[in-house]
Amino acid sequence: MLHLLPLSFSAQCRPPRRRFVLDGASSQRPGPGLGALGGSIRVRRRALRGGTDVQPDTPSSSSHRDGGEPPHSEAGDGDDGSGALLASVRQLLLDDAAEGKEEPGQFPKRWAIVFLCFSAFLLCNMDRVNMSIAIMPMSAEFDWNPQTVGLIQSSFFWGYLLTQIAGGIWADKVGGKTVLGFGVIWWSVATALTPIAAKLGLPFLLVVRAFMGIGEGVAMPAMNNILSKWVPVSERSRSLALVYSGMYLGSVTGLAFSPFLIHKFGWPSVFYSFGSLGTVWFATWVTKAYSTPLEDPGISAEEKKLITTQTTSGEPVTTIPWRLILSKPPVWALIVCHFCHNWGTFILLTWMPTYYNQVGLSIIIFQFTIMNSNPFLYKDIRHNLL
Repeated sequence: MLHLLPLSFSAQCRPPRRRFVLDGASSQRPGPGLGALGGSIRVRRRALRGGTDVQPDTPSSSSHRDGGEPPHSEAGDGDDGSGALLASVRQLLLDDAAEGKEEPGQFPKRWAIVFLCFSAFLLCNMDRVNMSIAIMPMSAEFDWNPQTVGLIQSSFFWGYLLTQIAGGIWADKVGGKTVLGFGVIWWSVATALTPIAAKLGLPFLLVVRAFMGIGEGVAMPAMNNILSKWVPVSERSRSLALVYSGMYLGSVTGLAFSPFLIHKFGWPSVFYSFGSLGTVWFATWVTKAYSTPLEDPGISAEEKKLITTQTTSGEPVTTIPWRLILSKPPVWALIVCHFCHNWGTFILLTWMPTYYNQVGLSIIIFQFTIMNSNPFLYKDIRHNLL
């Protein structure tokens, strides 16, 4: 809180220069001259932000130092106008300083949403890569040849391809909270059903893996829809980097814990344990998350104002200009780069553990875990630093 403190002038003689005297005692005010009013406004405006009031020397105070009569202590009409003007300026500065600030001691709700999205992407890749480890004992148990293993590994992408665009359209219509929640619970149930489907037969396993891809396909468009409404533009790059790093950390976690679970409890334990984590996340998401800050009754007024004034919003797109989009060279450059990135990433995720196993590397579980997870650990660190 800023305060205007009363000031007094020293009665001692000083060199003839302009100066300001600070004092906590009661003071004599300058006369109602126009020059004194202008000087007071200029000086006080500079001093308001420091929480200290200053008073410029005036002819009246100068004559007082030189031994003249002190000015009258009662304020004149000009001084009343100066006080009112200074009070208005002070209030304006206080309002400007307070604008955009959040309530102290309260964790921003938008970053809670970002953390929940980060957790969803962590689970997304944990459930995706567990098959890369479990496929080796599964193929030995069910006598699958390499072609069948490749078919099982690719069946995930059958469903994943179908819901990439559909997930974004659905998120625009019903809200990102509903779509992302559906995706997580859908792929978590499919993950938990994988051991049962495998024991029923290959066709059932292929269908369950494709269903899992349907759930994970909506995750990315739904997340982008939510963050576009919750995160101000100035914080969007950092929040997206954090959320996407959850995917790489999920790869590290899945590749790190799957060998231990398989060694201790058997390959079905990977799917049961990872799938159950999605239900815990879903219970938290349903009670804590909202599609927009306007729907959240628990968000503070300060944070809601900050978000709504610094985010861009518009009506959902009903007609997509595909011809115009695909006619732009930068769009094709992004498509090619993204294709190459995903090709390398998913080849490593899917086949790296199998490669280590087939080349006959004699390594213990700890070494196997480190070798599989290292590339994605480096990607996770780089994603947040660059």
